[in-house]
Amino acid sequence: MIDLLVAGGGPAGLATALYGAKAGLEVVVVERRSGVLDKACGEGMMPHTVAHLEGLGIDPAGRPLRGIRYVAGERRVDATFRAGKGRGVRRTVLHEALLDAAQLAGVRVVTESVGDVVQDGESVRACGLRARYLAAADGLHSPIRRDLGLARPAAGPRRWGIRRHVEMPPWTDSVEVHWARGPEAGEAYVTPVGDDLVGVAILSSATGGFDAHVADFPELRDRMAGFAHGPDRAAGPLRQRVGNRTAGRVLLVGDAAGYIDALTGEGMGLAFGAAELLVDSIVTDRVGDYDRRWRQLTRRYRFLTAALVRAGTVAPLRRGIVPAAAALPGVFEGVVNQLAA
Repeated sequence: MIDLLVAGGGPAGLATALYGAKAGLEVVVVERRSGVLDKACGEGMMPHTVAHLEGLGIDPAGRPLRGIRYVAGERRVDATFRAGKGRGVRRTVLHEALLDAAQLAGVRVVTESVGDVVQDGESVRACGLRARYLAAADGLHSPIRRDLGLARPAAGPRRWGIRRHVEMPPWTDSVEVHWARGPEAGEAYVTPVGDDLVGVAILSSATGGFDAHVADFPELRDRMAGFAHGPDRAAGPLRQRVGNRTAGRVLLVGDAAGYIDALTGEGMGLAFGAAELLVDSIVTDRVGDYDRRWRQLTRRYRFLTAALVRAGTVAPLRRGIVPAAAALPGVFEGVVNQLAA
């Protein structure tokens, strides 16, 4: 019987496997897709995310990020990271680095669907394997979460994300968050990820493709005009509610553990932090405390992100977000660094 079976071989699942291997556990990852995986995401990593990767001995190629910049028309305000630089890294580059690290750590990766999950008081069985615990890292629309009855109806705005890579030199050393004027127009995230590559991700509750959405950001649209780009990738709806992060010997991690929105850019860092927490809960025999500790870990993200998403649905409040940040730059920088640390 192995110690930990990880369902899902994305960044959250591989980070969980790496923390498990580092703690001396025998870990197997089950992922139905082979090779390097891509996904729609902003690709900007906060300093605490970079610190997790460094702790795991991973140094993916990318572009250093000085901080966060909010942009609304002519108004803009900057916040510099105090805890070190962040990094813009293509999702495929990050995934390949995690896969290589997992292989070096002796983690076995099985290319197969997880299938049914059956558990008793001593073990979990899935995919023909038996383990003491299973980490469900099977994504935003986690089938394991659903089958275990842990999913809850999600109220509030339903938002989607769509990302495009544009083959152009970066013009910024920060993650730029462009706020459109309309209450449902959304936000565009500009992240330099290479010397000649910029990632642009748009979050919105409106329907339509990338070109329709980027029309709400005329300055950004005009800047990108004429440059070649890669295929678009989309994901959503983003908000996913979860009743509990544990069900017997199954623990949820990453997006499967619940998600509010990508607005504050913490998703990857929280996934890595939760991966470390999950392994610690197993090693210290505190699995029953995992949900409570997860809530504590993610409290700031959940509070601030939910507040900003809700404010974004009220036109007067939305119009005031960037002016308020510009009027109180110290407060804005303080909030950004609370999330980045």
